[in-house]
Amino acid sequence: MKNNIISIGLLAISSLSALANEVTLYTYRHYEADSALYEKFTQKTGIKVNIVKSKADALFERLKSEGSDCKSDLLVTSDAARLVKAKNLGLLQSVESSTLFTNVPANLRDEDNQWFGITVRARVIVYNKDKVKAGAITSYEDLTKPEWKGRVVARSSSNIYNQSLLASMVANKGSKEALLWALKLRKNMARKPQGSDRDQMRAVAAGLADAAIVNTYYIGLLANSQNTKDQEVASKIAVCFPNQDSTGTHINISGAGICKYSPNKANALKLLEFLTSVEAQSTFPKTTSEFPLSMKSDSPLILAWGKFKADNLKLSELGKHNATAAKLFNAANWE
Repeated sequence: MKNNIISIGLLAISSLSALANEVTLYTYRHYEADSALYEKFTQKTGIKVNIVKSKADALFERLKSEGSDCKSDLLVTSDAARLVKAKNLGLLQSVESSTLFTNVPANLRDEDNQWFGITVRARVIVYNKDKVKAGAITSYEDLTKPEWKGRVVARSSSNIYNQSLLASMVANKGSKEALLWALKLRKNMARKPQGSDRDQMRAVAAGLADAAIVNTYYIGLLANSQNTKDQEVASKIAVCFPNQDSTGTHINISGAGICKYSPNKANALKLLEFLTSVEAQSTFPKTTSEFPLSMKSDSPLILAWGKFKADNLKLSELGKHNATAAKLFNAANWE
C-alpha cells in the first residue's frame, strides 16, 4: 500500500512538472512566422508551446464552454474590438508586468491590463498609380467627394476591420459625421461590398476601381507572395496614409490576453512578454509586413511606405463603439 501511495505521488509530481513546462494558446493568427517564434521561445525557455487555431468567435465559444476547466493559457487574435469582446465575455484576466507596461504603449493595451498589443497594422487607402495622381487623396473623407463616384471598392461592413475604422470615426468625430461618411462612401462604390482586402487591391490593379481601403500588411503579403500575379497587383498600386493633417491614420493591432482560467499563467505571461520583446518584434515587419509596437522598422517595404502620423486613439474605444459602428453601416445600406 505504501509503495502504491508513493507511486501515485510520483505520478502526480511528474504530471505537474510536465504541465509546468508547457503553455497552450488559442490563436486566430495563421502565419508560419508565428510558429517559428514559438519554437524560438521554446529553445530559450524549455517551455513547449501547444497551438490551437480557429476563427475568433469559435475560440470565444470554446473558452466559454470550457469554463474553469480551461485548456488554454493565452488567447491571440486580431483587432482590438475582438479583444474587448473577449474581455467583456469574461474570458481574460488582469496581469501585472513591468515588461509589458514598458513594451506596449498605453493606447495599444487594455486599461485593466487584460489584453496587450503584439503587432500593429494601419488601414490605408491604396490607389491605381496609372489612374490617380500622387497627392490626389489625402484623407478618408476625400473618397466621399463627388469626383469619386463609381471609383471606390470596399469589403463588407460585417468585416471587423471596417467596423473598427468606423468606430474610430465615432470616437473622434461623433456618430453623425461617421454616418455621413459611410453614406457617401457607399454611394461612391463601383460595386456591392464584397471580398477580402486582397480582392479590393486586385480590383484596383485590374482597373475595376481606382481606390480601396485596406490593411497595410495585406499589401506586404501581395508584394512578398510567391504568386507572380499577386506581385503584379502590388506593383500597380500606391499607398496613401490618410488624415495626416487631422486625426492621423487609423491603426489597429493583433494582440493577446491571458485566459481567465489559465492552468499555466506564469508560462503564458513569459510567452506574452517574449512576443513583445525586441527580439520577437524585429521579426514581424520582415515576415508578416506588420508594424512592431514601436512603429520603427528597417524593413525595406515598410521604409518604402514612408513615415506617417498614426491616430493615437486608445484602441479600447474601438470595442466600445463597435455596436454603434455596425448600426451606422446598416443605416448607410453598406452591406
